[in-house]
Amino acid sequence: MSMRLVHDLVEAEVAVRLSASQWRLPSDRRPGGTAETGTEGLPESPQSYATVGVFDGVHRGHQQLMTRMVEAAHSTQKAAVAINFDPHPAITLGYDPPPLLTTIEERAELLAAVGLDVLVVLPFTPVTARTPAAGFVETLMQHLHLSGLWGGPDFALGYQREGDVPFLRRLGAERGFTVHIVEPLVWEGEVVSSSRVRDALEAGDIRQATGCLGRPYRLANVVVHGDGRGRDIGVPTANLSPPPGRLIPAGGIYACVAHTAHLGEHPAVVNIGTRPTFVKDGLVIEAHLLDFNADLYNQVLVLDFIARLRDEQTFSSSSALVRQIHADIVQARSILADYSPDARAN
Repeated sequence: MSMRLVHDLVEAEVAVRLSASQWRLPSDRRPGGTAETGTEGLPESPQSYATVGVFDGVHRGHQQLMTRMVEAAHSTQKAAVAINFDPHPAITLGYDPPPLLTTIEERAELLAAVGLDVLVVLPFTPVTARTPAAGFVETLMQHLHLSGLWGGPDFALGYQREGDVPFLRRLGAERGFTVHIVEPLVWEGEVVSSSRVRDALEAGDIRQATGCLGRPYRLANVVVHGDGRGRDIGVPTANLSPPPGRLIPAGGIYACVAHTAHLGEHPAVVNIGTRPTFVKDGLVIEAHLLDFNADLYNQVLVLDFIARLRDEQTFSSSSALVRQIHADIVQARSILADYSPDARAN
């Protein structure tokens, strides 16, 4: 069954009814269905378990929460729903937002993989920010037929985060929903969080970021024209503009796996930096795909960061730079030859 992505609570109400109805059927009779299928014959009183948040990165802690909510929901014929805010609440509240680890589309794909039934993407507006916790929960009960809220120990919602766990448990006792708290995931002695992933990437610690995410960090954008320096020195590169608002890993040289829609997957050496051996530029992201010779201009190139090879350096000459690039290619080949997409740091 595919996850339903909706952008308002009216759509979400239909999606919850469809999803709940499927989980009431025997497994061999559950349809794929979409929110446009219609509601004739669906149960009048479906129920859902839901969680609320940004879920940036959909890291292993998010995955643990979602997996437990999904399993509990489906075992009792309920829909599993996540409510995701966009833009990041910090923008509406007047703070500098953190650089994002994932786009909404990437979050949707990752959440679908853990079995979520419905993802509701709601705009976080000044009205949303001022909504009392009880009023927000009442809206969820009306449209999602909420029977259980899920979150971590610091879960809170509503105006000034007044709806913390004790508040929600009291409200649930009055209004007839339960509150389920999942303890944070701890890996290598620390809680896994979006901020921990950001800190790791900003330090160039790819192993740490991968271990927290449960997969390589991914960055994608359209390939644009560069100045041709890579081709001039025999190492052609595909150049990506830094995606606005996204977290760019620390400057340096990386072993990556590059993906293209029509030409498949290729090992790559990626430079993030200002190319100090030449006249310093603004930040560039340039990927040299190994054993590859095709035009990628105006195509989307996806980069999975597997390992950091070294810092960006200034070389005394272009020939010294080329020698180092070839050494980087040898090292990247060795690392990527042993890479398995199913592997992650333990």
